[in-house]
Amino acid sequence: MSTYKISAKKITLKDFSRIVNDFGCIIEIDDKVKEGIIKSRSLLDKFVKDGRIIYGVNTGMGGFVNHLVPIEFAEQLQNNLISSVATNVGEYFDDSVARAAILARIISLSKGASAISWENYTVLVNMFNKKIFPCIPKKGSLGASGDLGPLAFIALVGVGKWKAKFGDDILTGEEALKLADIKPMKLSYKEGLALINGTSAMTGLGSIVWSQADSLLKAYEFVSALSFEGLSTTIKPFDPKVHKKKLHSGQNICAKNITNILATSKLIVDEKNTEEKIQEKNENKLQDLNSQIEDAYSLRCTPQILGPIYDSLKFVGEILENEINSSSDNPLILVNENDVFHNGHFHGQYISVAMDYLSICLTTLSNLSDRRIDRFMDKNNSNGLPAFLCQENPGLRFGLMGGQFMSTSLTAENRSLCVPLSIQSLTSTGDFQDIVSFGLIAARRAREILDNVFYIVSFELLCACQAVDLRDPTQLSRLTKPFYDEIRKILPYLSVDEIITPYIEQIKNLLQDQKFINQLNASINDEVKEE
Repeated sequence: MSTYKISAKKITLKDFSRIVNDFGCIIEIDDKVKEGIIKSRSLLDKFVKDGRIIYGVNTGMGGFVNHLVPIEFAEQLQNNLISSVATNVGEYFDDSVARAAILARIISLSKGASAISWENYTVLVNMFNKKIFPCIPKKGSLGASGDLGPLAFIALVGVGKWKAKFGDDILTGEEALKLADIKPMKLSYKEGLALINGTSAMTGLGSIVWSQADSLLKAYEFVSALSFEGLSTTIKPFDPKVHKKKLHSGQNICAKNITNILATSKLIVDEKNTEEKIQEKNENKLQDLNSQIEDAYSLRCTPQILGPIYDSLKFVGEILENEINSSSDNPLILVNENDVFHNGHFHGQYISVAMDYLSICLTTLSNLSDRRIDRFMDKNNSNGLPAFLCQENPGLRFGLMGGQFMSTSLTAENRSLCVPLSIQSLTSTGDFQDIVSFGLIAARRAREILDNVFYIVSFELLCACQAVDLRDPTQLSRLTKPFYDEIRKILPYLSVDEIITPYIEQIKNLLQDQKFINQLNASINDEVKEE
């Protein structure tokens, strides 16, 4: 069982994702973090004794901010808060999302500015380590005061209410805590607010989507390479020397990687040979040629299309990593300043905008893959391949014609989903929450788009392997051959019409295997070292 110690040190997005994905990993808390949490709580205790007026401590909240609430009602006020905002509806998030949300909240509270008690903080840590997964309905978060609803369902389980998955069963919060030997939280002033007033659910889900999108982009370099081999694409447009004239890092990385992957391929076309063939046919008059000097944009412009996705993904990752490592609730009790700060750190606009960016990137990838699939289907655009990649008995058979129905449908669906959510603000709470982010919805939507992209790319990969078989798989590059072989373990060359849905699902699972994709990606560096 692996462990990770939460400290003052910034946690990387990759480490965060690794912890979320490794359900056996437990977290420990650094002594200095414990000290900071205790000091923040102690300072709040002092402010209460001094009679300070502090939001969520001795005032109402939201639309009732203008009400004073005597401190003796603190526990009732905090319990009322988490019960009243737990209004989400619909299906529950899967365990990984619940795990990510709890971990993100633990890290945010570890900054020692939220004034939660050490005792209640450790309950949250123990829930994470003992794999108690609160049932969190997906729909209904504004992303205004953060993820009030989703985080409230976590807090409710912490006090022994609502329900959670523990082991293979869904139990009441009280039953789950008892079986895990965890004493329920007893909330005092501000603690319910500290548990729910932040961006931890949207950030946790966003991090999961980012990690899978990052893995897919790495895999797509190899998918692209196989498609280029299947379509007999010209290699010269990917030469890193020409891409140095464009100063975008993502474009240059993409061009370099594709060039390295295809370095030993004999299926890729040398532009010089094409030029020589054209010169031989040149009769110094207008004439129609059987070959062309340039490929279509969906092939030739791949670095220019994937490059912005590389760079945007890096930007989105930085936003997520910064948010994970931030104090994101209100008010904050800052020990070094000896003061309380009412603020808006809970607002989810950063995450909402980042998820919109990610959705745009993923939909762009859908468009690119869809166009390549269409080239595989059309015998006029595939450099000599049969229509619909159907070599045997065309007309009697349909080849891969039907698969394009699915990929085109999902591409259109992604376009319809790719409407910015970060601008869809509606006012609520008596105009107190008068501009909201919808950050969790944006993260949910990005995840749905990503799932569609995996299917689209899976079909492109199926087409690429079919096309390679129609040419000569022994001519593949040293780096695409193992990838091709792995796909051929899943499905054979299709010489008869059969249901391809199970194959698509299996290819999708392979593309979502981050360990496999990381190994595949590492082979690029190994190839360069050998040369």
